[in-house]
Amino acid sequence: MAGVKVLAESSVVLESVPSKFNFVNEPTASNSDSIPIIDFSLLTSSHPDQRSRVIQDLGKACQEWGFFILVNHGIPENDMEAMFKAATEFFNMPAEEKRQYEPKNASDPIKYGNFNVTNTSNQTFTLWRDYLKLYVHPDFHCPLKPEILREALLNYSVRTRKLAGALLEAISETMGLEKSYMEETLNLESMFQLFAANFYPPCPEPDRAIGIPPHTDHGLLTFLIHNGVAGLQIEHNGEWFHANSPHNSILVNTGDQLEIFSNGRCKSVKHRAVLNNEKTRISLVVANGPSVNTVLGPAPPLVARDRRASYIPMKYKEYIEKQLTNSRVDGKSLLEQMMIHENEL
Repeated sequence: MAGVKVLAESSVVLESVPSKFNFVNEPTASNSDSIPIIDFSLLTSSHPDQRSRVIQDLGKACQEWGFFILVNHGIPENDMEAMFKAATEFFNMPAEEKRQYEPKNASDPIKYGNFNVTNTSNQTFTLWRDYLKLYVHPDFHCPLKPEILREALLNYSVRTRKLAGALLEAISETMGLEKSYMEETLNLESMFQLFAANFYPPCPEPDRAIGIPPHTDHGLLTFLIHNGVAGLQIEHNGEWFHANSPHNSILVNTGDQLEIFSNGRCKSVKHRAVLNNEKTRISLVVANGPSVNTVLGPAPPLVARDRRASYIPMKYKEYIEKQLTNSRVDGKSLLEQMMIHENEL
């Protein structure tokens, strides 16, 4: 497997998308100035009114959008730049060096490649994306090259893990729970963290291929930063919107496990990565979840308040494996399969 990068940078000028990438889509979306912006520094404010206000805003963002832009998050810009530099060096390595990380199975802790998906008509197509995926906590896995990646990623995973813990404490409060409730019940000390670097080269026909089709994320909170090239779109009330974010901010979305744990209060919303024909886009993603051995269902205090559970429980490890091995698009998502509808009670 040579990868999409090699294809896009070959001496043959691509005027059309090779048939195996052919995924006809409508990548247009609207701009919105309504995507919530959360100032993380206010969560540690010594002014009770300021903190109370941002707690309310955070709860509203998780419930109404499932996405927010996090500013003043405390992760130094240099640390982010170090990650982009290391990821770029990895993707620039010779194909034969990267090939050793092609996965043997879906749960390999170090994976490089691109991905085939199947639609409901049993048509298979390849995504216009090369990726590097690494399990970084509770066990840390990293390629040997480039050498700068290990130190940068260790540092970044620690910082994002601390940030996720602080946000989850605040989100617990938005639901009327003790701030430590999630940390204790979901064993966040052994939080499962997955890092992904995504490389989307320019595409000659952006409406005939896709980076990542519409999906939701497993886990509790996903953090995304990018190299300044737009491409992430989110679904809100049945419409698609560009998730534009300012420099040095982090796009945060709530994942399937947070929707389940909150008994539906927090929304795990569909999002997708679309392409352009001019610039390479690189996105760096950290998915933060509970311990893999946690059997996660709706929080009992919330079930008691709602007088019913809206989701069935499942061990997080099993949820990840089911989602990783499901390569279908346009079908019923795993999250939808976990829902308990009132007429089923």
